[in-house]
Amino acid sequence: MAKYLVIVESPAKVKTIKKFLGANYEVMASNGHVRDLPKSQLGIDVEHDFEPKYITIRGKGDILASLRKEVKKADKVYLATDPDREGEAISWHLSAALKLEGKKVYRITFNEITKSAVKESLKNAREIDMELVDAQQARRCLDRMVGYKISPVLWAKVKRGLSAGRVQSVALRIICDREEEINAFIPEEYWTLDAVLKIPGEKKPLVAKYYGTTEKKQDISSKEEIDKIEKALENAAYKVADVKRGERTKKAPLPFTTSTLQQEASKVLNFSTQKTMRLAQQLYEGVDIKGNGTVGIITYLRTDSTRVSEEAEASAKEYITGQFGEEYAAGAGNEKKNTQKIQDAHEAIRPTDITRTPLSIKDSLSRDQFRLYQLIWKRFVASRMMPAVYETTSVKIDAAGHRFTVAASKVKFDGFLCVYTDEDEKEENNTLVKSIDSDTKLVFDSFEEKQHFTQPAPHYTEASLVRALEELGIGRPSTYAPTITTILARRYIVKENKNLYVTELGEVVNNIMKEAFPSIVDVNFTATMEALLDGIAEGTVKWKTVVSNFYPDLADAVEKAEKELEQVEIADEVSDEVCDVCGRQMVIKYGPHGRFLACPGFPECRNTKPYFEKIGVACPKCGKDIVLKKTKKGRKYFGCIDNPQCDFMVWQKPVDRKCPKCESILLQKGNKLVCSDENCGYVEDAPSAKE
Repeated sequence: MAKYLVIVESPAKVKTIKKFLGANYEVMASNGHVRDLPKSQLGIDVEHDFEPKYITIRGKGDILASLRKEVKKADKVYLATDPDREGEAISWHLSAALKLEGKKVYRITFNEITKSAVKESLKNAREIDMELVDAQQARRCLDRMVGYKISPVLWAKVKRGLSAGRVQSVALRIICDREEEINAFIPEEYWTLDAVLKIPGEKKPLVAKYYGTTEKKQDISSKEEIDKIEKALENAAYKVADVKRGERTKKAPLPFTTSTLQQEASKVLNFSTQKTMRLAQQLYEGVDIKGNGTVGIITYLRTDSTRVSEEAEASAKEYITGQFGEEYAAGAGNEKKNTQKIQDAHEAIRPTDITRTPLSIKDSLSRDQFRLYQLIWKRFVASRMMPAVYETTSVKIDAAGHRFTVAASKVKFDGFLCVYTDEDEKEENNTLVKSIDSDTKLVFDSFEEKQHFTQPAPHYTEASLVRALEELGIGRPSTYAPTITTILARRYIVKENKNLYVTELGEVVNNIMKEAFPSIVDVNFTATMEALLDGIAEGTVKWKTVVSNFYPDLADAVEKAEKELEQVEIADEVSDEVCDVCGRQMVIKYGPHGRFLACPGFPECRNTKPYFEKIGVACPKCGKDIVLKKTKKGRKYFGCIDNPQCDFMVWQKPVDRKCPKCESILLQKGNKLVCSDENCGYVEDAPSAKE
């Protein structure tokens, strides 16, 4: 009996794919990359045509041994790693590590893990695409050169443990530039003036906004100007000068790409980019659906294409027609016209089966999986629906040579809005008096004047940073989340209430990078490099040409920086803990596993302690501080600093208030405060941040 071996990246896919294939197929996982450049050295032979030196990744020996055993038994080997450059490279590395030369080896890819897609991929097996592999090799070598050449400069000039990355350094610069822009911003005063008018017989007044004179638009910059306008309008008659009624349409949104999914999940669900990608990976690889077994419920999650397959288009049309009516189903072709290269001709992120509604599988998903799947499902359904149509009314009102305007709209046909409303574009549904026309009598009631100040550009959030990286052509769908995660982990930036702020360390690193390595942190240079990587993937550029052109300039800049850059001192943050060996005030240091307390008297005093973040709440059992801790697996919880002497711990954040019913400590759960004693059941609304 013939035996075929299918090798995938993730163990989570093994069960899903095994179910689709017969007994002749064995499915095994490589657990991601099996070979990489060595950690102990640059790993690129700059003297001999920039040849990379690949070694087996530590801990992968047993996996490779198991795979080799199965390879010997197999008549054919199918490499089914992810359908992108990274996946193509993993297949190539597997081919080399498993010594598959001379074997019947095929590369298969599928955009969704469904029975039909997996079976179809076997029919369309191909060879490994070396152009995609070379694009990934070039990216890896460029990133390694930047990291291994520049990081030691930062260690020597600032402190050990810092790192520079080709894309992360540009992302840090973008955030630093925004911070500088905000700090340099000088607010300007401006005013708005509304006229409140009454229409005889109507209860609701008409509020008209000041436009300017009847000749031209006029901005109001001071209270004096407001007083002047109001004086000119004393006892003036208000007349309807013009009423225009019309229609406008609002197009359905495009289905999600990696970038837009990360942005929307951040805004709507408050997910970090990392969390969004982790959950999307689970939905793609397969979840156990009651009655169906393990099945992948969304298509591949790393894509910058909005293309949708003909089958998905047809099933969406059938579903929308059946659920909402024929007038709601749009024609095909709702796609983004993009001049940039769309990565690997993937589809947009969509449900693998549109009839698998979020509610029908809610019981099979975790809360966060359900929320993300619902967002993807609604967005895809909406993208295949007709535009929304608004009835608009625009009114011009004149008085003593001055003009006020009123604009209103109401939904005439809801179209895609019956399924999905974009978080950015939730519209107020203003309604006007239908009978208003040039003869309508208007009676002046009062003025409403407001002072405003112009605002600086907002701080970046993870969502807006992803949008900026995408618009500037920096990075690719697979790099957005790791880039942000890295600069957060390095403490170059911190996240507070969604906003990203630069730390002192981040500023120092950014200034050094701008001074010594301007091209590395240049936005246009990085975007050009991405275009060159795309050129390699298309076969128009040789990968070693890109690497060999890049390296000499980098080596010169590093040599110059080592000679000319001055040493920078960053003072350690002083804690309120006293060293119990020598009595000095301990400082907060950063190690490979995060923050810890160390005595500033090093090397005479080598005392260190774990660092715990205090939350300003006393332990209800012993009165000492409650601190934020982590389990061995990394899950956050709140416990007494005096553990193990005091065993108080809770999963939710305690607040500095006691339950009015039973005197137990209150915990914060979402926007509610609940009693920590489950038998009590007391609940109240949490105060808002403004309060």
